[in-house]
Amino acid sequence: MTSFISWNCRGLRTRLADLKSIISTYQPACVALQETFLKSTMTVQVRGYNCVRRDVDGDTSPTGGVCLFTSNLFPSNVVTLHTSLQAVAVRIHVHSLVTVCCVYLPPNDVVPQVDLNHLVSQLPAPFILLGDFNGHSPLWGHDVTNSRGRQIEQLISDHCLCLLNNDEKTYFHAPTRTFHSLDLAICSPTLLPMLNFEVANDLHNSDHFLS
Repeated sequence: MTSFISWNCRGLRTRLADLKSIISTYQPACVALQETFLKSTMTVQVRGYNCVRRDVDGDTSPTGGVCLFTSNLFPSNVVTLHTSLQAVAVRIHVHSLVTVCCVYLPPNDVVPQVDLNHLVSQLPAPFILLGDFNGHSPLWGHDVTNSRGRQIEQLISDHCLCLLNNDEKTYFHAPTRTFHSLDLAICSPTLLPMLNFEVANDLHNSDHFLS
């Protein structure tokens, strides 16, 4: 079965061995990574995979950043995005053509709803959005809703999208020893019958589980 993996790796260079182990285990068609912490001058390669990324060079060190690795076994091409958001996308032919978009929304950033709408409008359908949205909502297992969660709820509603998440937690908050769902998978309705959401039980040295 073809798989798509999403993971907030909390630094790709320090988690590269973990990523290669993940790829060896799951043989995914596509891996969406968030918080890669890469500078634009850094090179990262994984054998058998193409890479498209968006880096965020901080004042003293890189922050955030997203990356998509796509398997050479599947034809793919980069989708050019005109957005200020941390997002990258590819069009990949698995059983059929599907667009995969990787997104990271930092928890303290103010993200205008129009920016989210504009991002989605640029994705050729059918598509799947994978990423760390830092939103809380009962729709994906939280007891309360925050402003980011309401934004994501609105995005799903306005564009008639489908949330793949179940009640499984994707993030471990070490200071409080609690689990939360921050990582979401959102897709076009036509993909819903063909996709199944699962969360792995290994953090792989990050604080987010694979999903």
